[in-house]
Amino acid sequence: MQKAFVYIFFLFIFLFNSCDAKHLYLEKDYQNIWCTKNNGITEFRLPDCTRIDCLTKTHAIEFDFAEKWAESIGQALYYSYMTNKKPGIVLIIENPQKEEIYLKRLKTVCCPLGIDVWIMYNKDIY
Repeated sequence: MQKAFVYIFFLFIFLFNSCDAKHLYLEKDYQNIWCTKNNGITEFRLPDCTRIDCLTKTHAIEFDFAEKWAESIGQALYYSYMTNKKPGIVLIIENPQKEEIYLKRLKTVCCPLGIDVWIMYNKDIY
């Protein structure tokens, strides 16, 4: 039984690490560049210990890779509510041909909700 647990544990670690490997850069790399350019504070901690990816004078902004577009909406709205700032999302697109559909979906929902959307591509990492 213990041996099976060890195998499952290492399998989980391998799968978890391989999921991160599919991205060219880490989310925090995009976050640091964009937030610095926009005079924001990265990883701003709220009283409930959640962290806003980037807090600017006007926006509470969530960063996510394209396939997590739907998740980013809830987080941006929550951070906006908690800070009384406008919600924003920076969608990270590393494969435009494959991922533009996610941007289209995001904009469809964000426009009526008043969530501002920006895009970062892997070429934006310098």
